Amino acid sequence: MDLQTLDYILIFGFFAIVLFIGIYVSKKSGKSSSEYFLSGRTMPWWLLGLSMVATTFSTDTPNLVTDLVRTNGVSGNWGWWCFLLTGMLTVFVYAKLWRKSNVKTDLEFYELRYGGRAASFLRKFRAIYLGVFFNVITMASVTLAAIKIGGVMLGLEPWQTVVAAGLITVIFSALGGFKGVVYSDFLLFFVAMAGAIGAAIYLVNIPEVGGLQAVLDNEVVKSKMSILPDFSDKKALITMLIIPLAVQWWSSWYPGGEPGGGGYIAQRMLAAKDENHAIGATFFFNIMHYALRPWPWILVALASLVVYPDVASIQEAFPNITADKLGQDLAYSAMLTKLPSGLLGIVLASLVAAYMSTISTQLNWGSSYVVYDFYKQQINPDATEKQMVNVGRLSTVILMVLSAILALALQNAMGVFNLLLSFGAGTGLIFILRWFWWRINAWSEITAMFSSGILAILLETTALKSILFHPDTGMLPDWFELPFIMLVTTIIWLTATFVTQPETNEVLRSFYKKIQPGGPGWQKIVDEARTENDEVVLTKEKWSVPSGLTAMLLGVILIYTIMFATGYWIYGETTLALPLTGIALVSGFLLIRAWNRMKDTIL
Repeated sequence: MDLQTLDYILIFGFFAIVLFIGIYVSKKSGKSSSEYFLSGRTMPWWLLGLSMVATTFSTDTPNLVTDLVRTNGVSGNWGWWCFLLTGMLTVFVYAKLWRKSNVKTDLEFYELRYGGRAASFLRKFRAIYLGVFFNVITMASVTLAAIKIGGVMLGLEPWQTVVAAGLITVIFSALGGFKGVVYSDFLLFFVAMAGAIGAAIYLVNIPEVGGLQAVLDNEVVKSKMSILPDFSDKKALITMLIIPLAVQWWSSWYPGGEPGGGGYIAQRMLAAKDENHAIGATFFFNIMHYALRPWPWILVALASLVVYPDVASIQEAFPNITADKLGQDLAYSAMLTKLPSGLLGIVLASLVAAYMSTISTQLNWGSSYVVYDFYKQQINPDATEKQMVNVGRLSTVILMVLSAILALALQNAMGVFNLLLSFGAGTGLIFILRWFWWRINAWSEITAMFSSGILAILLETTALKSILFHPDTGMLPDWFELPFIMLVTTIIWLTATFVTQPETNEVLRSFYKKIQPGGPGWQKIVDEARTENDEVVLTKEKWSVPSGLTAMLLGVILIYTIMFATGYWIYGETTLALPLTGIALVSGFLLIRAWNRMKDTIL
């Protein structure tokens, strides 16, 4: 595929602007670690919300969606759509709590909520476990998508894509810090959305596809269009809908969809001006992330089935792609090769934008763990602000190099997605309950973390998986793998919770005084403190979690109905689209009323 002068101008112009942003803010970002990682906690909701949306739109996201649609149909997306419930819980229950904590990273929470050596170990271990190990895997999957795009669209060797894509990203990330990431995300969001929407409109109407109606009438596409799985197919219904909605959303930890908030989502809430800005940012993110953004990718994925009905047809069209990089996810990149000059430049710039936004966020977030939760805690407790910024910049570069090396060995985006879900299965309930149940301690989290990780590794590397979950001879149904890890992990961490000592009264009361979590799960601590004339309830405001849960449910209904209605309007099914649109309007009205009532209460 030949790029024209206009395409190069668009792409390199975009590179220049992003580098300028990184260089422009580098001086202020380097003043202190708080500026470098949280931009001084002065960010408005709309800028943080756009940054969250841009961050979660990475180069591997359209590839993943394409893989899911081509393999399991549109309903296959419930594997990540289910995390909307987590997102709404974060918006209406946990955003205020995180902003109140005033910690620099979500891992610092451990030594606020827990005490002693176990809390210190947990914080330092997870700094490496999440900030390096998990983070490198996530960035490698994003870079894998960039490799596939570079190979299909530009004929680049994997190493060439890694060097070209990573170099500029790591330079502006290391220089600009969090402020550079968020400011550039503002630009990246609009470029990425323009590219995704423009590509969908054009590609659906190319001669090989024949327009939207031709896509919808195609026999291969018809079997993939349903937003809900086939209810007569028991296995599909269980794996694609029931497990995600009944178990996965609250039990699994996944970057960007952590139960109770966490990771780079928490980083943005902690950088907000105040609690209201933290809530507004996360709500805006969830609307854009789930209700509106997936459909351009889904349309391209459905259209790709007309042009490339299987992997063999993709291989035939692109013989230079090596066998270890072939997969259904490659169809998205294959479709993009059909774009005309100008639009091609915009789309390539949008994919670069998606890549840079995600990687820069992961780098800054992971580096914050390395600096605050490992380097300062374990290596140099007396580190100066300048030293912490320098370590942050160095660790940014190292994380980029490690992820690039791993990306060259990976093959499939959906495989990485499933692996990460398995690693976090069973831990999510702790992240939800630890704010509202005094009995959870540091050992609860330590045992959950190790047990889920060990189980995931054993199932992937030994014969245990085939013994337990083989479709024909296994002891359990093959769809039960994720619930199995969740169930075993939950039993282990609950056992550990009750056989180990609870946190000390000093730690628990200090946490309550700072956060004011409220609720029956803390009543024992409140009552005991009062008997000793130590008042820990410092506000007379009503506990707002019940109203927060009501708002959560209304938010879920609002966003799912917008998402469904958008799909049915595209499909031309007005008999379904109209009532769903009506439900969305009603739930939106009720949500506004519930939100206003919440303003009268303080968590």
